[in-house]
Amino acid sequence: MRLIEAPSRDAYDEVVATLPYTSPLQTWGFGEARKSLGQEAHRFLIEKQGKTVGAIQLLRKPLVAGFSLLYVPRGPVFENPDDLLDLPKAIRSFARPTDLSIKIEPPKPIPSTDPQVAVIPESLGIWKRGKVEQPEHTIAVDLRLSEDELLKNLHQMARRNVKTAQKLGTVAGRDDDFDAFWEIFEATNQRAKLGQYPKKYYTTMLQSMQGKHSEAYVVLARHEGKALAGGFFVAVGKGTYYLYGGSIRDDRLTPEGEPYKDVKAPTAFYWNAMLDAKHRGYEFFDFWGIPAKLAEDKHSFGVYKMKENFGGFKLWYPAYELDLSPLAPMVRKMLQARKRRINLKMRGTAEDVL
Repeated sequence: MRLIEAPSRDAYDEVVATLPYTSPLQTWGFGEARKSLGQEAHRFLIEKQGKTVGAIQLLRKPLVAGFSLLYVPRGPVFENPDDLLDLPKAIRSFARPTDLSIKIEPPKPIPSTDPQVAVIPESLGIWKRGKVEQPEHTIAVDLRLSEDELLKNLHQMARRNVKTAQKLGTVAGRDDDFDAFWEIFEATNQRAKLGQYPKKYYTTMLQSMQGKHSEAYVVLARHEGKALAGGFFVAVGKGTYYLYGGSIRDDRLTPEGEPYKDVKAPTAFYWNAMLDAKHRGYEFFDFWGIPAKLAEDKHSFGVYKMKENFGGFKLWYPAYELDLSPLAPMVRKMLQARKRRINLKMRGTAEDVL
């Protein structure tokens, strides 16, 4: 197995887009966005016995003193996921002496009827299970169903809210107003005490993901022109993925000076985002993240219940690691301790959001 430097964006993204288990986080454009965070992006086609069998985007994340970590966000992508077992030797041929470890997040999902109960392998060959960077648990919807079937699969409350939103004049769809999305996104993060990257990261992704085989776009739900809920999506191949978003409180007053009724903007956003994806030919809609541990006092519990109401199925995407240096375990402990301190400072708890 060899890593062959990708000859061009189109050649690389075509492989990523056509493989059966894939992810937009392995596309060329996503790597361009990561460069705005100071990371390096390296793209390779994976060749085995003279045939291209996969693709991998390796991010090199800098640490102090010249050391770095290698990270493969929701990847690598393979025609046959079992080929992952043969990858370590090829990785070592690419790695520098200062690369301490590599983390992968294979995009072949593990189904689960319960986000807290699933059989997750603790190892894949010499790969050992590790902490994820992307959400490990998610809910997805099969968009190959008819629109009537999708509506029928909604929880009855969600169906009722879809009809209420329509009755009250709430509309949702793709929208070019990034600043309106950003206002919603920032307000949501502040309310939930969540972190975020600089604005440039998201605008770079919005631009760099536009290609022959991938795209990024914003969906907003509006009532009388006011954007009240929305999200940021990235898509490749047959799937689209809701990475970021949220909603804001509607503090408007009617002409009579009364607060507006609840116009069900979040429900309108999710439902119309699903329909938009279906009408554009996507077959897979990923809600991107539900809690690993369900607790009603966590902000993420309400997010989980909202996503669950849209009738999807639960999936796991575990991460695996391979140490490339004897320093890796010590550095990993230091980074985990740092993450706990940040969580405590921001939200008063050492637990992760999801």
